[in-house]
Amino acid sequence: MTTIQTVATPLGTEAHADTRAVLLNQVSWGAISAGAVTALVTQVVVNLVGVGVGLASVGTNSADNPAASSVSLGAGIWFVASGIAASLAGGAIAGRLSGKPLPGAAALHGLVSWAVTTLVVLYLLTSAASGLIGGTLSTVSGALGGAGNLVGGTVQTAAQAAAPSLSKISNPLDGIEQKVREQASGQDPQAARDAAVAAIKALFTGDANQKQQAETRAADALAKAQNIPVDQARQQVQDYEKQYDQAVATAKQKAEAAAVTAKSAATQGAFYAALALVLGALAAFFGGRLGAPKPATLLGAYETRRL
Repeated sequence: MTTIQTVATPLGTEAHADTRAVLLNQVSWGAISAGAVTALVTQVVVNLVGVGVGLASVGTNSADNPAASSVSLGAGIWFVASGIAASLAGGAIAGRLSGKPLPGAAALHGLVSWAVTTLVVLYLLTSAASGLIGGTLSTVSGALGGAGNLVGGTVQTAAQAAAPSLSKISNPLDGIEQKVREQASGQDPQAARDAAVAAIKALFTGDANQKQQAETRAADALAKAQNIPVDQARQQVQDYEKQYDQAVATAKQKAEAAAVTAKSAATQGAFYAALALVLGALAAFFGGRLGAPKPATLLGAYETRRL
């Protein structure tokens, strides 16, 4: 006959183990908030140092100053590095104050602290709350303008390059109108010159199906304004048409090239921003792991409190 023996496990031991597991994995929002605040302040301080370094590198002589592209690149690198340093500091504070001796739990506190910091920064940049701190952070925002040039500044430069082309496309008749007025100046009354300009405008802005009639009217008006034969005026109208088509084609090519440049800059900027955020998250995770308190430290603090 076989005898089955059972070993009873004390319920107190199981309850203690469950309580310990809950305490070790419980989220400490106070530590996370402290880490987020530390990260924000650290980034402000580091960027203020960057402002000082940047202003010190600018001289009174423009020839001795670095190129705008170099300043923008340097400011962008400084901004990314300051974000990583701030994330590391905030993660370490969050991990240490979490009271979790497990490195993984402390590292997660650092990571969540980085997430809170990122959300706070995005909120301040995209809401009316940024106006409340605008005066305080005006100097910092000026310094970070160069960092923003990695994304927005390059796009803005491309947009500025495209602006002349777009203006030519929207109003390509300025040069032609000026030429018509100069050629007709002093030969006929103002009304004749205005009529010639109006006929030329109607040729380019009117119905394409009535282009031939518009050419005839433009040539007649131009002949009267300049007191020249109609055939000669018609040749000038054809030259104006060629000039107009060439100006539109050139401006369109410049606008398309500027759009491609802006798209490429925005794409690269988005990838760089994502990379900077990922590096910041890794730094916060690593900082929280480094800041995890040792079990012996916690035990000593507990014993001291008991005494």
